[in-house]
Amino acid sequence: MGRFDFTTRPNRLAQDSEKWRKSEEDPDLLQMWVADMDFLPFQELRDAVRRYADEYVFGYTYASDALYKSIINWEKSEHHYAVEREALVLIEGVVPALSIAVQALTEVGDVILINTPVYPPFARTVKLNHRTLVTNSLVKNNGRFELDLEQLEKDLVEQDVKLYILCNPHNPGGRVWSRDELVAIGRLCQKHEVLLVSDEIHQDLTLFGHRHHSFNTVAPAFKDFTIILSSATKTFNIAGTKNSFAIIENKNLRKRFTRQQLANNHYEISTVGLLATEAAFSHGKPWLEELKSVLERNIDYVVDYLGKHTAIEVMKPEATYLVWLDFSAYGLSHEEVQEILREKARVVLNDGLTFGKEGRCHARLNVATPFETVREACERIAMAFGQASF
Repeated sequence: MGRFDFTTRPNRLAQDSEKWRKSEEDPDLLQMWVADMDFLPFQELRDAVRRYADEYVFGYTYASDALYKSIINWEKSEHHYAVEREALVLIEGVVPALSIAVQALTEVGDVILINTPVYPPFARTVKLNHRTLVTNSLVKNNGRFELDLEQLEKDLVEQDVKLYILCNPHNPGGRVWSRDELVAIGRLCQKHEVLLVSDEIHQDLTLFGHRHHSFNTVAPAFKDFTIILSSATKTFNIAGTKNSFAIIENKNLRKRFTRQQLANNHYEISTVGLLATEAAFSHGKPWLEELKSVLERNIDYVVDYLGKHTAIEVMKPEATYLVWLDFSAYGLSHEEVQEILREKARVVLNDGLTFGKEGRCHARLNVATPFETVREACERIAMAFGQASF
């Protein structure tokens, strides 16, 4: 028995939860999709929000020295990254920061590259900001995604790419890119004068002995052309508090980013976000360590159970609490897979096609929920699909 409660599933139907919204009208639906955990927060996090409600006036606030210190200490202790305060830029969220970076670092019509399948806001942000999107497909090898570096360089050169948005660790595949892979990416960006934005929001959720390498730590020169985006929100399930940070070592890039941030009026942070982030980084390490053991157990169960009872190919993640499922063996159309999940299994997963064309006949499963819920979801999926093709 651990120190924290990871067995109680909160009744989120009473919380206006986006994740569980469709279950308010249809309680039989099991929500296993958006990257939002169904776990109770630890006490220090609750206390920080309670103190705010009890003691504060709900007016404008600024980021405290204690908050900056908590971020700097966390980056140093957890990721061996010595960050100076001046390099930190606070912003409402990683997705808004993506838009700021795209607008600040590129012009309308410029080419931006992403690796697919990948988190849907990457492509959406590029398109809605009227930039040209180029997708570089990841390669599935031995049950995990890998980069095709030869094709990547070809795409960078032939498409005249100005900006590369990297997902590290990767969502939805859960890859923790190795130091060698990151060095190879950085050298290509240096060689072809490509700027890079590295979304590292899942950096703290590495599993099974894997270690995250922040892009700026693999080679000092990479800091000159890179913006790191991260947050406490995914790690500690506080996305609703709205706070993240960019690490921008290059002064010119930082000036361009903050100028665009001001132009977009995205320079204010929720007070609850400031307080929750400080509490999370200052007191959340024990909770996180226990969380990881829970996630590893849940993932191992999914891999084992679906491997024995279905023809679904499960990509075991090296990080995150998101599991990429391939239903291709059933010979069904993508639409048929989604319909069976929704209507027969009664389990809601993320639609694989939202991550790119490589997501056809795929879905993403969220296992950040008590084990009994994971078991029920796997049993429902196995009952609906079975081992044989349709």
